[in-house]
Amino acid sequence: MSVQASNIDTTDDPRAWRRLLSGYREPRIVRSVVEILITAIPFALLWGLTWLAVSAGHWVGLVLALPAAGFLVRLFMIQHDCGHGSFFRSRRANDWVGRVIGVFTLTPYDFWRHSHAIHHASSGNLDRPNVGGIDTLTVREYQALPRRQKLRYRLYRHPLVLFGIGPAYVFLLDQRLPVGFMRSGWMPWVSTMGTNAGIVLVAAGVIALVGVGDFLLVQLPITLLASAMGVWLFYVQHQFEDTYWERQDEWEFHEAAFHGSSYYALPGLLRWFSANIGVHHVHHLSSRIPSYRLREVLQDHPELRDVGRITFRQSLAGVPLALWDEDQRRLVSFKEAERTRAEGGHPLGGAEDLQTPRSMT
Repeated sequence: MSVQASNIDTTDDPRAWRRLLSGYREPRIVRSVVEILITAIPFALLWGLTWLAVSAGHWVGLVLALPAAGFLVRLFMIQHDCGHGSFFRSRRANDWVGRVIGVFTLTPYDFWRHSHAIHHASSGNLDRPNVGGIDTLTVREYQALPRRQKLRYRLYRHPLVLFGIGPAYVFLLDQRLPVGFMRSGWMPWVSTMGTNAGIVLVAAGVIALVGVGDFLLVQLPITLLASAMGVWLFYVQHQFEDTYWERQDEWEFHEAAFHGSSYYALPGLLRWFSANIGVHHVHHLSSRIPSYRLREVLQDHPELRDVGRITFRQSLAGVPLALWDEDQRRLVSFKEAERTRAEGGHPLGGAEDLQTPRSMT
């Protein structure tokens, strides 16, 4: 049953939208189970078909790694829903489905859920540590850096690192330990070590059937492609020219959620594989809405399609934007920031310019 708009004007009122969207938060249990089945079964079949082709010497079979990676991304999105408690009514069901999927996505569910909650609670806040997001410096922070750290940041923001080396590092290595939370109690360790144990058991079982060489030849391309896709989607959700960032005194959760998250307008097939995560402004405003109901929200409230909307072409054009300009209140490229400084903008010397940048701690 659709939730229709009330007579209040919600256009520029994120709080009003949040109240209205609460009507979409109820999961549909049969739909949730079906979503898991139509994602996990095709993933397993594609994995098997890829292995059969490769083991028979048909290297062209590796093209199946691409759709397999798409289904793995979709599994991650289901895990993501579970982390928000939105896929099932029961917290236990959400948590255990999320933990099992985490073995296949190489993501320790409980630890990731904790860091992702921090991301939701602080997204767009320039005075909070950037947990679970893409490091983004302001123009002043960048200009205040020593030359070596400037080069380090430029390297980090290079597309080959952001969408190639970085995703591989995060999913294959970084998430094997509770990096950044090693002294935060037992939960991060139990989550990461439990996931690692599950990964070893599943990998050992598959290797016993197909051999270590074929396992790596099939699994690595799927994992690398899926991790790059996932990081790209996460990047586009918050890295667009007119996104939202504010200092603590001016930062407001609902504004950050609504205007600091994009609506990534993807074609139908890509929207399905990404489980509607492109409707990210709605998700951040009301994270308990199941992913399969986000499309319903847009159908009932088409005016939301004009908030933070970016197309695939626009998302590609936004890749060079790497610094937040606090004066212009938008993301800018390194070249534009350097040109503005040469023209006399962004003078250094303020106390805030001498603080250690958030991403460099």
